[in-house]
Amino acid sequence: MMNGSILVKEAEKALSEIFSGIDAKVKKNLYKVLSAYRNHRVGVHHFAGVSGYGHDDLGREVLDRVFAEVMQAEAAIVRVQFVSGTHAIASALYGVLRPGDEMLCVAGAPYDTLEEVIGLRGENQGSLKDLGVSYRQLELTPEGLIDWHALQTAIRPETKLVSIQRSCGYSWRPSLSIVEIEKIIAIVKEQNPNTVCFVDNCYGEFVEDREPTAVGADLIAGSLIKNLGGTIVTTGGYVAGRADLVEMAACRLTAPGIGSSGGATFDQNRLLFQGLFLAPQMVGEAMKGNHLTAYVFDKLGYPVNPTPFAARRDVIQAIKLGSPEKIIAFCRSIQQNSPIGSYLDPVPSGMPGYESELVMAGGTFVDGSTSEFSADGPLREPYVVFCQGGTHWTHVAIALEAAIEALQQKTPNRSQG
Repeated sequence: MMNGSILVKEAEKALSEIFSGIDAKVKKNLYKVLSAYRNHRVGVHHFAGVSGYGHDDLGREVLDRVFAEVMQAEAAIVRVQFVSGTHAIASALYGVLRPGDEMLCVAGAPYDTLEEVIGLRGENQGSLKDLGVSYRQLELTPEGLIDWHALQTAIRPETKLVSIQRSCGYSWRPSLSIVEIEKIIAIVKEQNPNTVCFVDNCYGEFVEDREPTAVGADLIAGSLIKNLGGTIVTTGGYVAGRADLVEMAACRLTAPGIGSSGGATFDQNRLLFQGLFLAPQMVGEAMKGNHLTAYVFDKLGYPVNPTPFAARRDVIQAIKLGSPEKIIAFCRSIQQNSPIGSYLDPVPSGMPGYESELVMAGGTFVDGSTSEFSADGPLREPYVVFCQGGTHWTHVAIALEAAIEALQQKTPNRSQG
């Protein structure tokens, strides 16, 4: 059997140059954050919040403007009232789309939790389908890539919004780079400049030094308990982009006539500002952990996506383990080496919004954040586990050593692969 500790040390040496490159990217993104804080004169007085309706919350208003600048967008709303990234995305979709409009997904099937929002699963819940919005998707090529040829003629007169999912989600495909997103938007706008280009930005923020709104996206949305929360934001999400579209999403979150003017911050402003400041570094550490994970499992003979030395496009690393038993064993090892709930035993179960049973390891300080090196996967073919997060790549290394040992006990000869 291959010793996990030795293999991880080998990976550390092999990836040293990549780690240095990630640090350089962290510096660029942190500079953007610091510039926005300086430009908007952020001070301790912005940490105070208001109660009730949330009117005239100076900290929230400045935070919106800071986020907009960092995202290179006209406007942004950052709200603890968003319960998840899916909620933020749904608010954007419901805000923009109207009966008779068509929504087109250009990167294959959407993430599981959006299926009931769109109306692909579930009935009479007020899905987009229930409200008269039609849906279409462009399938990926057999290699899991965007079908560029089909995209050239995909936009119809009724296509109001094109949805671009940046991350692979629970699919075995490459996540999208900013350059690819820019190309998709250009092709769409050539066919109809009025078609709204929306990007599901979850897991992608600060992975590159530009966000989709910097390359033509009209609207983006994501979670604050993933990349942009810096592991300390307790809840929430954001929407950023064209000012009129952001306000439409805000009106869906609150109510027409209230829009972005409402929403108490419950004394969370300080954490929201601090989380954004910490976010570039946290994302950088997660990317290092991804490279490390890919390297060691590639060496052990498991298919990995992305491959060890490939440029990162989000903070997700997939490993094709091939059986439910191995997914469970892997997740148990990660849970046992988590800071919170290490004594818990992950077991497969259903989860709201997901079609398949999931097994999840996530001993995180914020429930469900997946920021302190987490792993999960649906118990369905081809039995892939998806790793994300990692506040310290050294924590990832410790957890990987345990996971390697657990999997080798399941398949004693696997290290010969």
